[in-house]
Amino acid sequence: MNRTPASSQTPSAVDESISLSILQKRWQKFKTLKRGYYAFILLVILYVTSFFLPFLVNNRALVVKYNGHFYFPALKQVFTKGIYLGETFGVDTPGEPNYRQLQAQWREEGQGNWVIMPPYPYGPLEDINIEGNKMYEKPSRHRWMGTDNVGRDVFARLAYGFNISISFAIILQLVSYAIGVSLGAAMGYFGGKFDLLFQRFIEIWGTLPLLFVVIIISSLVQPNFFLLILILAATRWIGMTYFMRAEFYREKAKDYVAAAISMGQSHAKIIFQHILPNSLVPIITYFPFGVVTAIGSLVSLDFLGFGLPPPTPSWGQMVSVGLQNITKWWMVLAPLGALFGTLLMIVFIGEAVREAFDPKVYSRLR
Repeated sequence: MNRTPASSQTPSAVDESISLSILQKRWQKFKTLKRGYYAFILLVILYVTSFFLPFLVNNRALVVKYNGHFYFPALKQVFTKGIYLGETFGVDTPGEPNYRQLQAQWREEGQGNWVIMPPYPYGPLEDINIEGNKMYEKPSRHRWMGTDNVGRDVFARLAYGFNISISFAIILQLVSYAIGVSLGAAMGYFGGKFDLLFQRFIEIWGTLPLLFVVIIISSLVQPNFFLLILILAATRWIGMTYFMRAEFYREKAKDYVAAAISMGQSHAKIIFQHILPNSLVPIITYFPFGVVTAIGSLVSLDFLGFGLPPPTPSWGQMVSVGLQNITKWWMVLAPLGALFGTLLMIVFIGEAVREAFDPKVYSRLR
């Protein structure tokens, strides 16, 4: 039997997976985990779309043509936080006009003036003070999820609350990671008294009663988006610190670190260019589950009344109002359903990432 020598094999006959890096193999593995991959794609699409909500879900018009001039109320709101007064469009009402009524009125008059509204023409903050809004309006083809106890549109508040919740969780995780990874890396790399000192500090700092701190600060100042992030990040970095400390203790004992030290490389270069890239597994795999915890923390604080100030669209506040009006089923099911669906997608993503980054499947030794 004639056999083809190994040296005569063409490159196309070689398994392409051999040339892939570890991260590429992990990404390929992640894509095969359909539940997590599709949840990731859907969540990214929803999150990116949520930044365009002022042009999709809003009670301010996209374009207004009045007496031959064009106005862009939604655009003005986004970039300058300003509004057009009613007198701008010949409306004898104080403050901003009701663009939905203006659209209907000009359509009937037929004088060449017109209004283009967003696809869902209701905002998250307008209540019964705006003509046409009613309390406890049931879901319909106009109001997809009805209105709440003060006439605010539930779907609009859910949509804006989604953006706030995801943004809050991601920023909180990044801030916590910045502190935890930096401190944990330093503790694991330098060790000795430095490590011992910060271990004692973390043990003391970890006993901080976070809820009481939030209550005290809320009684002194009105909490806002970034203040809550700083308060919660004050203790959330501790878990990642221990992860990174253990990773750096394990990695610094290996031969490639000893070789880098013998070559005279600086501590910063050894930490960031050699050890840290080989310690990314706990950072990446823990991130989705940290996002789940962060969303839960925000919803809990809002539910208790110590979170974002009203009338900010907040899932926790919506759940609280819904439970106070539990007979209005849409006010309870809508925020709880949105919260459940979002957290479920993130958990699916976390499970897929954890399986894709499992060192038993793809490790540095393979």
